[in-house]
Amino acid sequence: MKNISLLFVILTIISCSTKTSMKSDFDYKKIEQIADSIQIENITVKNLFKYQILAHQSTVFDSTMIDRNVYKPHQKLWDSCYGVIFGDENGKKFNNPTGMIKWNRTLLSNDKQDLIKRTKLITDINLNKLIRKNLSKFSKLVPYQPKAKLSLLFTPITGIGFGGCNAEQFALEINNPGVDVEYTLTKGLPHEFNHLVYEKFRNADPEKESALSQTIDEGFACYFTYVFFDRKITQHEAVENMNQQQWDWYIKNEKEIFNKVKGFFSDTSGNNPLLSNEKIKLFPDAPKTLNYWLGFRIVTKYVEKNGKDSWKDLYTLTAKEVLLKSGYQNYIDNL
Repeated sequence: MKNISLLFVILTIISCSTKTSMKSDFDYKKIEQIADSIQIENITVKNLFKYQILAHQSTVFDSTMIDRNVYKPHQKLWDSCYGVIFGDENGKKFNNPTGMIKWNRTLLSNDKQDLIKRTKLITDINLNKLIRKNLSKFSKLVPYQPKAKLSLLFTPITGIGFGGCNAEQFALEINNPGVDVEYTLTKGLPHEFNHLVYEKFRNADPEKESALSQTIDEGFACYFTYVFFDRKITQHEAVENMNQQQWDWYIKNEKEIFNKVKGFFSDTSGNNPLLSNEKIKLFPDAPKTLNYWLGFRIVTKYVEKNGKDSWKDLYTLTAKEVLLKSGYQNYIDNL
């Protein structure tokens, strides 16, 4: 009887261990169902990460899949963006099939459980439906359809996060520790896509490199996110996914913030507390990114003054015109 009981315990342990192991691996069936790419109007989203995982599905690594389904579909991103950003030596990892295959072969050697977790977040939100829905709505809201390519991917050296070198070389690094994958996919895409639309118009501003221009650019992208979700998300969520406490800190210090940073609006060096507060620490207690919040507040005041749909005006206004027509200076003076 004791032997039977012992055998039962052993089998139970083995069974539990097997179930745990199965749950801790990729759900390949769900990953296979993710579209290779999704295109609405001139924007294409490529799911390169899909084949970076599927290449490891069998006992033999599929190097052909990396070349055919990861490298070549967005070769300019790998060659001209990653290959250049990370320098000559590291560039060899990206700008040729051999280099790409080499690091993808060892992709799951480290942090496999984190990659499984992040991939599960993607499969759980029904990526195909989410992207199609968001891109369709985006195309109806904006006055101009940018030609853009965005790839969702893993990379051995993270540094881009969510961004790129130009509109056709955009990336979302799923394995970047600084990227909230779920928030970025569900709330962050409209923010980045609005940058691509606004860039065409912002380039006409002779002071496009100024700190004020960058502040309005980021603030507008945050406000567009707020509009995109029909103003049903909170304002603080639209600005870098802040919490209420962080938002309250900014509101409490709003007058002081504006009066101390407005002297840097024309600066083009980037070395100013408005764009680099985390380094200069003019406001050491400031949460998140200072210019995102201030830009959002200026755009908010513009819309309050000029009408609910007036946010569309911003595409064709210079940053100085937005600030002037927002009445924000007068609002600050009366606080």
